[in-house]
Order: sequence, then structure tokens, then C-alpha cells
Amino acid sequence: MRITRELPLTSAFAGLALAVMASVLPAQAQTAADAALDLANMLDGAGGGVSGDAYISALENAAEAGQPLALWQLGTMYENGEGVDRDPARAFGYFAQIANQHADTPPRGVEADIVAQSFVKVGDYYRQGVPDAGISPDVEESYRMLQHAASYFGDADAQYRLGLLYLQEDALGVSPLQSARWFSLAARKGHCLAQARLGDMLFNGGEGIQAHQLDGLMWLNIAHIRCAGSGDQGVVDELLARAVSLATPEDRANAAALAQSIAPQFASF
Repeated sequence: MRITRELPLTSAFAGLALAVMASVLPAQAQTAADAALDLANMLDGAGGGVSGDAYISALENAAEAGQPLALWQLGTMYENGEGVDRDPARAFGYFAQIANQHADTPPRGVEADIVAQSFVKVGDYYRQGVPDAGISPDVEESYRMLQHAASYFGDADAQYRLGLLYLQEDALGVSPLQSARWFSLAARKGHCLAQARLGDMLFNGGEGIQAHQLDGLMWLNIAHIRCAGSGDQGVVDELLARAVSLATPEDRANAAALAQSIAPQFASF
């Protein structure tokens, strides 16, 4: 993919897109990913007074100028076939451009979430390969992308994925302590599946991990609250039900009460 960061934004629509990006970002302390979604909603089709072709052209001009929001929006559009033909190679190119050009973005900066999630997506593409982009499967590069997103940016999804990989012999090798460490970091950011996995590990104990059934049940209950109504609820509830069947009535009651008092602090994540 040809990238020209110095391209002047001569398109009026590109200027409009960038103006909307600038106006959306400061609002309500939302993430850059939220801002990108708002941008799409505000400029999509006739409802925003901008045609689909003009919208894509504006995004492409902004992307050539290196704007992460535009790159992210185009990447997700080509990845999912939203308003354009699905094209994994182009999607990979946009996400890779974000990762290559913004790897050192301040981890608490407004665009850090988009950069971190781009590393996660690039990692997914490397794991599967992108034949049309000349990318062969490369699991080591996939792990490297996840590590950067998890370690430098503290991305909860990347941390959760690393936790899973440390439970697989054919991935990063079985290391319950490393797995629990990554699950714990993601759980404290409100990642409900990480909360459930951490709770399950603490409840049952294991190699190098002493069982703490009350703490384990608490995390499982928090995950139950946080995952309610999501596609992940079934997995969480299965782990919770198994632990509840083995726990004492006292631990069940205390864990539920602790979860109810602690869960609201994750509402902002």
C-alpha cells in the first residue's frame, strides 16, 4: 500500500472529516475508537449530507496524511465489508500502517486505544496469514504484536489473549503463573472474561498458584455481573456454576456481597 504522509488535504471533505475528528475526540473523555465510530455515524450517507463515495474519499485523504482515526475506520470497513467490498489485504495494510507509524504513541494518549487494538488486529492477521498481501502465517510475529499491545499500551484484550496463550502447550507454553498475571492485569481493567478466568484459577489453584476460593468466587461473580447480556455470559456462568457447586454457603454469600460492592468500579472501563 502506498503511503504519502505529506499529502496536503486539498479535499473539502477531508477537511470536514478531520474537523469532525477533532471535535469528537475531546467530548466526554471517550476513547478514540468511540470517536471513530461517531465519525462514521455522523458522516455516513445522506444523513450527514455526505455521499458514501465522498466519505470514503475523505477518509482516504486523511489516511494518507497519517490520521489514525481515518486509518482505523478504513481498516474496519475493509475488514467487515461495510460500505466497501471486503478486502483483508487492504484492512491489514491500514492496521499495519497505524502500528508502524504510531508504535510509540504515549500509552495514555487519546489515540492509544486505536493503536493498541491495531497491534492486536495485525497480530491476528499474522497468525492466519494474508495471502493477498503476501503475508504468510507467522505465529512469532503474532505473539510480538500482542506483547507490545499488552505490555506497552496495557490493552486489556491483548493481556487476556496472552493469558490464554500461556495455558497452551503449542502456543507460549503452559505457565499458570504467567497466565494468572496477564488475566489479573486485564481483570482489573474490567475485562469480564479475564475476570472469570482469573476467578477460576484462584478458586481451583494449580501449579504455583495457591487456591483462594473466596477471592476466586468474588472474581467469578464480578465477571457474571460484567458479562451479563453479552455473548460471553454463557462461558462465565458455566465457570461460576461449577465453583458455586463446590463452595461453602458462607463463601458463596461473602463472595456475592463482595462482588456487588466492587463491580461498579469497573463501569467506566
